Amino acid sequence: MNVDQVVERFLTDPQIAVNVAAYRELPACDAHFEDFPAQIDGRIVEAFRRGGISRLYSHQLEAIDAVLAGKNVAVVTPTASGKTLCYNVPVLNSIVADSSARALYLFPTKALSQDQVSELHDVVTALGVDIKTFTYDGDTPQTARKAIRSAGHIVVTNPDMLHTGILPHHTRWIRLFENLRFVVVDELHVYRGVFGSHVTNVLRRLKRICKYYGSDPQFICCSATIANPRELAERIIERPIELVDSNGAPRGKKHVLIYNPPVVNRELGLRGSSRFAARDLAAELVTNGIQTLVFTRSRTGVEILLGYLRERLGHRERDTIRGYRSGYLPLQRREIERGLRDGSVRGVVATNALELGIDIGALDACVITGFPGTIASTWQQMGRAGRRNDSSVAILVASSNALDQFLATHPDYFFDRSPESGLVDPNNLIILVNHIKCAAFELPFKDGEQFGPEGTAEILRFLEQNEVVHHADGVWHWMSDSFPAQEISLRTAAADNVVIVDQGPPARVVGEIDRVSAPSMVHEEAIYIHEGQQYQVERLDVEEKKAFVRLVDVDYYTDAELAVKVNVLEVFDDADGRTHGEVSVTYLPTIFKKIKLGTHENVGWGQIHLAEDTFHTTAYWLRLPVHVAETMPRIELECGLLGMATVLGQVAPLFLMCDPSDIAVWPEIKSTFTNAPTVYLYDRVPGGIGFSKRLFHMHGQLLGNAAHMISRCPCEYGCPSCVGPQHSREPNSKMATLRLIGVMLDEARVPVLQEKPRMA
Repeated sequence: MNVDQVVERFLTDPQIAVNVAAYRELPACDAHFEDFPAQIDGRIVEAFRRGGISRLYSHQLEAIDAVLAGKNVAVVTPTASGKTLCYNVPVLNSIVADSSARALYLFPTKALSQDQVSELHDVVTALGVDIKTFTYDGDTPQTARKAIRSAGHIVVTNPDMLHTGILPHHTRWIRLFENLRFVVVDELHVYRGVFGSHVTNVLRRLKRICKYYGSDPQFICCSATIANPRELAERIIERPIELVDSNGAPRGKKHVLIYNPPVVNRELGLRGSSRFAARDLAAELVTNGIQTLVFTRSRTGVEILLGYLRERLGHRERDTIRGYRSGYLPLQRREIERGLRDGSVRGVVATNALELGIDIGALDACVITGFPGTIASTWQQMGRAGRRNDSSVAILVASSNALDQFLATHPDYFFDRSPESGLVDPNNLIILVNHIKCAAFELPFKDGEQFGPEGTAEILRFLEQNEVVHHADGVWHWMSDSFPAQEISLRTAAADNVVIVDQGPPARVVGEIDRVSAPSMVHEEAIYIHEGQQYQVERLDVEEKKAFVRLVDVDYYTDAELAVKVNVLEVFDDADGRTHGEVSVTYLPTIFKKIKLGTHENVGWGQIHLAEDTFHTTAYWLRLPVHVAETMPRIELECGLLGMATVLGQVAPLFLMCDPSDIAVWPEIKSTFTNAPTVYLYDRVPGGIGFSKRLFHMHGQLLGNAAHMISRCPCEYGCPSCVGPQHSREPNSKMATLRLIGVMLDEARVPVLQEKPRMA
């Protein structure tokens, strides 16, 4: 069966159709074509024509014209709309006209960089002009690096390599920086939160070095659809932007379904497993010859769902169904990508590592296991299917959590609402200080020079006190023996990864994991799953950054629990029962549960023996009036407070373009700081990244929509889809939570319920 026939079966089969919460058919769109601009060299036009591109889409022409006019540009159009041409055409045109011109392409991952170089090589070969294009990343051989530095017209890299391998060694890249005309920043929507805040500072350092060498490059940015593309682009490159967001590319017909697994326990509001539902739908698609990509939220989820899908499809399909996530080694990832392109891989279970524009061919179907956390990410993942003019299908399988159930019962909110905004805070003090250290290593600071906001001089004086820089004759010189960029990770709070070693024999590296996640993922006795294989962790060596594992065959996986303590350090804002300030968070992995595969039963537990850790961040917290605690039965207060924490943690990511794991929620029945029942929502990032501040200013909307979500849930006493799992009817957690939210809304003078959700 083809895609249209399989979708028709889903919509008419009574066992499947009853669980389809929403269905939309997005009609095919015709292309809007334009001719190449007259300023583009005829050889370039002919090279693209030989590659099958004789005319431009309308948005490509608009972007190219803006670049030729000397403007910084942000192109914001859907997946597979040909954004690459928007920068390749003007860049190649500039180099053909002047062989000394240089360009720097930045992609968030090495895989994307390699894709771009392959595509560029094809164009340059057809062009017949000596334009040297190279990838420069951690996999580039040492023997090739000198040639790239001296001869590369287009250097393709990632922000991490720019940060550690290019900017600190700018004296080896003089030809690049003296002649840099263009900086391309692709997948702009990825640069948000911690990563985006770091990258903004890396670009500050880049512009500082360019100024030193006498160049002033244009910036060309490309992004998937988000609510604030111009604001985000201008925040990241800190220059005015010309926005191009009118898509002229064609689109094939796309079927979009929201599938809500059936209720299996109506009293408790429990629904069937979203993983089992995703497995069944994906198996049906693959069985009918439809190449399918299955997204799931976590690394553990990839391995569990991969095992379920392989088991369902049988042994003969084992090698055609693969997993794909961070932690897989580069060669393994490239092999899977090739398999998707040539058709030998029929299905892949992946995290959002495949959400970006890596060339994986023309997939026909996408199944998303659980709401990814943002509408922007959901549409981006759905866009990975249907990269041709043929029909495609995308299915969002709802889990039992509150956000998923809200979308399943309010599908218009998903289909009609614009995606979320991207948020960065490059002036986060910890991030800013780290990059001022890097900038001082690269070039001395002169008195009065600003790096970002005002206050650079104060930071330099602080660094001088710590014997990092030295001030003499109006200039701040680097004086430390350390190499600062090497110690700073752009993507996590920790600088290093933990390598996972299978003790064999023979011993071999099977994967890696960031240090922040290591205590809860690869503690001793944890089950680490990789490509469907289960490994038990024998030892975690925190100092050496290694986890030693051995292959096992067990029918369970592990899930760790953390003990958290929040201490208020400073109050920034306070009003209407809400506060924003600085806190310290101490966390300690305590126990792990053994969860049986298939049934998800708890079949055992164990203790985790690791030291606690502490970091400072920013938080927004809600304190209930003392009289509520005094007049409300203790058990009802506890259930209501826990329910409020649960639903706020689910709703908050809708206000932020962030992963739910970027923020954390912690309720306290009596806070030592407020002496009242309190719920803390804090940035899970040292120093904070601005999430909690934004939530503080959206206090009324946050609470109002939390109340709306709970009140619309069909359960009677509370369930995983609203206030969390309930184990008894007494007390009524749903009503207790609504009562507490009502008290907080009275304090803020906001109506408790809204007829229509007003999430922003």
